[in-house]
Amino acid sequence: MRTSKKLMSALLMLFTLVVGSGAALAADPGLVYPPTSEASDQKAGSVLFYNYYTSSGAQPGNRDTRICITNTSSTSAAFVHLFWVDGDTCSVADSFICLTANQTACFLASEFDPDVTGYVVAVAVDGVLGCPVSFNHLIGDEYFKQPPGHHANLGAVAFAALYNGVLPGCDANSVTATLAFDGVSYNRTPRVLAVSSIPSRADGNDTLLIINRVGGDLLTGAARIGSIFGILYNDSEDPLSFTFIANVCQYRNFLSNGFPRTTPRFERFIPAGHSGWMKFWSPSDIGLLGAVVNNNDGSEGQDDAFSGGHNLHHLTLTTGASYIVPVFPPRC
Repeated sequence: MRTSKKLMSALLMLFTLVVGSGAALAADPGLVYPPTSEASDQKAGSVLFYNYYTSSGAQPGNRDTRICITNTSSTSAAFVHLFWVDGDTCSVADSFICLTANQTACFLASEFDPDVTGYVVAVAVDGVLGCPVSFNHLIGDEYFKQPPGHHANLGAVAFAALYNGVLPGCDANSVTATLAFDGVSYNRTPRVLAVSSIPSRADGNDTLLIINRVGGDLLTGAARIGSIFGILYNDSEDPLSFTFIANVCQYRNFLSNGFPRTTPRFERFIPAGHSGWMKFWSPSDIGLLGAVVNNNDGSEGQDDAFSGGHNLHHLTLTTGASYIVPVFPPRC
C-alpha cells in the first residue's frame, strides 16, 4: 500500500516540529524534571549535596566512601568545585573535577580526604572564572562502609539553578559568590526532616542518624547546627518530644537510651517487635539535610532483619539557607 502524499507531508511536518522544539526523542524518552521541582536525590541539578562521607587512611578497606558524579549532558563539559566539609570542626577543603559530556567518575574519600568524616558539596562552575553556573545536568551517589557494619548507598541531593548562564553578580572581579537556596537562585532547602521508620534496638538494630546544616561560609567554615527540637512517635501514635544542641555542622549519633533523651527512654518506648518514627527541626530558620543508616548483625540469616540506609525525608522547606563559596578558575 502506497503512502499518500498528504500523510507523508504530515509526518514530515510532525518530525520537523519535534526536532525543532527540542522535545525528547527515542534516545531520551519522556520529559525531564523541571528545574523548579524541589531538591531531591531523584533529579539532576547544579549543586549536589552528599550527606555523608567517612574514610580511614590507616585501614582504607575497613572504613571508606566511594563518591560518584555524572554529567548527563550529551553536549557540554562540566566543571565542578568540590567542597569537603569536616563534620566536627566545620573546616573546609576543596578540589575540582572536570567531566566531559556523558562522563561519570568515581573516587574514594580516602584518596582525597583521609581520616575525616563529614559531607561534600559539589558546585557547577564555569571553566574560565570559576563562577557558579546554571548546569542542571549533574547527578551523583555514594557508597560508604564503616565498623561495626554500617553501610549504605545514598543518592546525592540535587539543587537546580533557577537562573540562566553565570550566577548574577559573579564576574572577573569576584572573589566569592553566594549560593542562595531561596527558590529564586536555587531550589529551597528542607527545614523539617523525618525518619519514616525506626526499628527496635531490642531486635538487634543499631540505627545511625546523620544531620547536616546547609549553609555557611566555605572560605572560613560551614555553619553549625545549634538547637534541635524533635518529636518521637511509637507505632501506637504516642508522641514524646526531645531537644539537643549540636555545636557541629554534622551531627551523628546512634538511636538508643542515650539519644534522643526522652521520658520514658527510647528502648522502652519502642520495645522489641515494634517500630516508630520521628521528625525534627531547628527553632531557627535554617536548612537541614541528613540520612539514617541501620545495621543488624542478623540480616544475613534472619528473614526479618535488615541493614542499609537512605536520605531523610523532607517535610517542610525554607528559603533561609545559603553558602558563600570562593571563586577562582578550575584547576583541570
